Amino acid sequence: MFGKILYISDNKAFIENTGSEELKGDLLNLHIIFEHEDQKLLGEIVEIREKEIEVRFLGEFVDGRYNNGILRKASLDSKIRVINTEELLELVGRESNKTFVLGKSATYKDFNVCPNINDLFANHMCIFGNSGSGKSCGVSRVVQNILSNKNALAYNANLIFFDSFGEYKNAFKSISSINSYYNYKFVTANPRDETDVKIDIPLNLMKVDDFGILLQADKHSQLTIIDRAVKYAKIFATDTPEANKYKNNIIANALITILYSQSTTRQKKDDIFTIIDTCHTKEFSFDTVIPGLGYTRSFSECFSIDSRGHFGEEVLITEYILKFIDEGLDDIRAPEEAVFTLQGLAKALDFTLISEGFNQNKNMHDDAQLLKVRLSSILRSELGEFFTGKEFVTPAKFITNLVSSNNKKSQIININLETIDDAYAKAIVKIYSRIIFDFSKDNANRATVPFHLFLEEAHRYVQKDNDVFLLGYNIFERVAKEGRKYGVILDIISQRPVEISDTVIAQCSNFLIFKMTHPKDIKYIEEMLPNISADVIEKMKILQPGTCVAFGTAFKIPMICKLEMPNPRPYSASCDVSAYWDSKSDISKDINGDGKSLGGVSTTNQYKEAISKTVATDNNTNNDSNTTNLNSAPNIFDVNQAVKAVSNGTPQNVVSNQNPTPTVTEVPNPSAGQSINPNIFNLGNGNNGKDSMVSPVTEDSSNIPGMDSSF
Repeated sequence: MFGKILYISDNKAFIENTGSEELKGDLLNLHIIFEHEDQKLLGEIVEIREKEIEVRFLGEFVDGRYNNGILRKASLDSKIRVINTEELLELVGRESNKTFVLGKSATYKDFNVCPNINDLFANHMCIFGNSGSGKSCGVSRVVQNILSNKNALAYNANLIFFDSFGEYKNAFKSISSINSYYNYKFVTANPRDETDVKIDIPLNLMKVDDFGILLQADKHSQLTIIDRAVKYAKIFATDTPEANKYKNNIIANALITILYSQSTTRQKKDDIFTIIDTCHTKEFSFDTVIPGLGYTRSFSECFSIDSRGHFGEEVLITEYILKFIDEGLDDIRAPEEAVFTLQGLAKALDFTLISEGFNQNKNMHDDAQLLKVRLSSILRSELGEFFTGKEFVTPAKFITNLVSSNNKKSQIININLETIDDAYAKAIVKIYSRIIFDFSKDNANRATVPFHLFLEEAHRYVQKDNDVFLLGYNIFERVAKEGRKYGVILDIISQRPVEISDTVIAQCSNFLIFKMTHPKDIKYIEEMLPNISADVIEKMKILQPGTCVAFGTAFKIPMICKLEMPNPRPYSASCDVSAYWDSKSDISKDINGDGKSLGGVSTTNQYKEAISKTVATDNNTNNDSNTTNLNSAPNIFDVNQAVKAVSNGTPQNVVSNQNPTPTVTEVPNPSAGQSINPNIFNLGNGNNGKDSMVSPVTEDSSNIPGMDSSF
């Protein structure tokens, strides 16, 4: 099969081809060994010609361990042979408590690809592929394989999916059938099932940067406005006499500034009334009684303009306002544990606009108006319900609530963003990510509680946006650069890598690339990953659905891996158009979604009859009497009949009564199992569950590995 080495050029060897024609097709992508004295080099057959075989060098075996790259080229006297089983297992991996089955090798059909769990999941990963290439099914299969691993328990896994289209619920909702200790949590904008949980982000955990992202700020001046508004919202939320004094101080300073301005009396009155209309207290309202010497005036009456063009009670109202100015209040700090609402923030924003430095500042006023409009829009929509201020929540409590459900540890947390506008979905993902990152960074037991952030349709969130200019950082870029050492790992899933931040992709160590054909995306991957070979690039273009090229730190060499179809599957399949067209379904009920019929059509027969009448009417209109009625059409599509009809010039409507229904494999109902220890949410005790591996079915539940409550 292999003759002598003819010559060596760059990183390739050209070998004499002595094999038969029948074997040539089976040799492509086969791995061979070059042996000479103490040297054992690995190569891959990349091209077969009539008289020579082209082989690319990959790496070297030293003491049975494989190392990428070669220090010395192969000797021309090297013995050449096909890789043996032991060497192949070194490349594809062996099943153990440190590995899991990713899929089957497409080159070596009897071998599974078993990457090391730490090598794959302790580093950032990218999953790329065209729509329909099998990304969602592949991701589902990977996670199902991890949870189904008989050699290792994933009880403390925190797999957080930001799901753009609600695809993963069907794939993961029954993970308790794999192990009674596994639980799935579905967080969504519109809970429908009893176990669904509504998105809930405590406002006290949000920073100025988060509010800037949520309100789509694009100027630094807007961040200054938001910063002061948040401070005021925290102060006002205490609802104490001191908070009221603070409000009165802001109003009083604003009114005095207007009274001493160079504006006309009419303009002053309009400006003052505008302030009181938006920012008022018991002491400053239109009906507030202002006491004089032997008489009283209402606040609004004090601003009546006399015949000289002055305020009739200017002295009285000025003295009244000055009593509420207290310069010492400017140094008050906002209480750290204050709880406020979005409505409170909206009111605080009004006070911000009349406060010192902002009042009468047109540029600031224009910038603030955009923020007010966006905040008002959020308050009027369902988005306002996602940001709560019911109680003060610590980061540890928020994280514990996020990764648990009904007092049970949840391994998969699926955050469904299907019904949320892209701009706000992007903000929500960033806020979640920032809270998780800061929590992990501040955790005393560093990198003991890993979090995996799966970003489905990542090009919607991980973009080259304005964050670095506005905030000085982008949270995804920060996580990509720093998250690994704190245990926050990104898993980027996208069909358009060209739209994703360069910095994020550059920090990813592992790649699962499904079929990709778009030239811009392929070129982008080549440019971002200089170590990727031309061979891998070519393989990307011709992959079958569900097959990926896997490469990176978790893989000894780039491998073509065939993943099994997940069971159950995610909601990512294309619409089965032919099956629906050919079904007996009542389309009116399908459209309404409530079981009611449309336009008086209530049964399949009536529906067909209605279509038939419509066709007949159209035929009469067109004076075409040759079209066959649907009800008289043959039941099964007959190619010969159709060809004959066309040749006779007679159009035939041919339908089928067959109704192919795709088979769905049902997951067994979750077993009753044993009760869960109520103290399972103690995070970070430092042992990382090393000495607490149990058999979930046979061991007592009190032995379940937990997470320490002392963050």
